[in-house]
Amino acid sequence: MKRFFAILVACAAFAGTANNASAQGFFNFFGGGSGSGPIPRQVVLFEGNYKPGSIIVDTGERRLYLVLGNGQAIRYGIGVGRDGFRWGGVHKITAKKEWPAWTPPSQMLARRPDLPRHMEGGVENPLGARALYLGSTLYRIHGSNEPETIGQAVSSGCFRMVNDDVIDLYDRVSVGATVYVINRGS
Repeated sequence: MKRFFAILVACAAFAGTANNASAQGFFNFFGGGSGSGPIPRQVVLFEGNYKPGSIIVDTGERRLYLVLGNGQAIRYGIGVGRDGFRWGGVHKITAKKEWPAWTPPSQMLARRPDLPRHMEGGVENPLGARALYLGSTLYRIHGSNEPETIGQAVSSGCFRMVNDDVIDLYDRVSVGATVYVINRGS
């Protein structure tokens, strides 16, 4: 037991002297990642020619990256569109809403006539705690009341996040931020 305590103290000392990204990686390695979903949110090394504040959605990896700059990004787990509903392109965030209402588009209602025609925002709403609207598309980056779908390909084209993660992202980005959707398949 004394040896375990000594190791724990040494680890805490290491984390206290390490830079923030190293400490985050260290704690993530030992299960201390942020967020409450099945895929922990974490600061990672990130290479690419993107401005800080840009969002990169990798549909094949089922991850979303918020570029921080200095070779780093925050990586989040996401749910993506199922077969036939994946897409790619570059858009801007045109609106942000807290606890958004949901009105399924006519295309979705044609496939699923059992869906409600409108739902006010709240914990039962499938858009979750926050939504970031992507250009003039029908698609959003939004929360989810089904956290078990994160890391899966189950949506109709939107990108789902656990509510803790979408709140974190929402607080970090502005309307006008660029979103790059890279569709690499499954």
